[in-house]
Amino acid sequence: MAAPADQRIAVPIDDPNADTEWNEILRKHGIIPEKPPSPTPMIEEAISEARRLAHENRLEGKDLDELDELEDEEDEAFLEQYRQRRLKELSSLQKRSIHGSVYPISKPEYSREVTEASQAGPVFVHLAASLGTNVESRVLSQLWRQAAQEYGDIKFCEIRGSQAIENYPERNCPTILVYNKGDIVKQIVTLMTLSGPKTNMLDIDNLLVEVGAVPDSDMRVVKRRREAEDAEEERHMSKGIKSSSDRAKKDEDDDDWD
Repeated sequence: MAAPADQRIAVPIDDPNADTEWNEILRKHGIIPEKPPSPTPMIEEAISEARRLAHENRLEGKDLDELDELEDEEDEAFLEQYRQRRLKELSSLQKRSIHGSVYPISKPEYSREVTEASQAGPVFVHLAASLGTNVESRVLSQLWRQAAQEYGDIKFCEIRGSQAIENYPERNCPTILVYNKGDIVKQIVTLMTLSGPKTNMLDIDNLLVEVGAVPDSDMRVVKRRREAEDAEEERHMSKGIKSSSDRAKKDEDDDDWD
């Protein structure tokens, strides 16, 4: 018969993580492991930090008119700080906005207007379809014009794909080529990898950020994203209100049958 010290004793444990006096005794004697630290303080700290950053950055992406509308809600000194930042950003953009429209180019101009020009900064080229029935190419042409107006510091060009590259397949149009320092750094064949015919300026913004043409904090990018988030939130709210209204109407109709 084994000595008592050698015998394994089954210690009753309901929940080893419970805060009980019995579990504390077991932990003290090394029978059960120490209780792992609660993640709650870390979660609360992360939430608190996220709220702090959201509060500090609440004016990001707002233009001068929107800042003026907040005069009664925000501290004047805080608003003035953002006004001066916006004015500085606008001044910098105006100095760099040397384009402002899409450059329609021909094959002989391609090297000068695209490859060589990309030494000074990214150049975005739309290889357009020859046929007017290509919906995606028409969509991209419209977006190219809007992008060129908004991002006057970036060069946007357009040329028919078959003119730029002999026998270039029409099915590959539209094609986006992004040049930088004389090299192609990004190529997108059709808009399938973006949003297809529903491609919009948010997709163009994301492309500009991806290739480093503008920073993620660019006021134009931030403002459009914020507007899209507000519109999506409003859409969800409207949808919820409509659902509630439909349910109420259905209940009224059911009552009419009673």
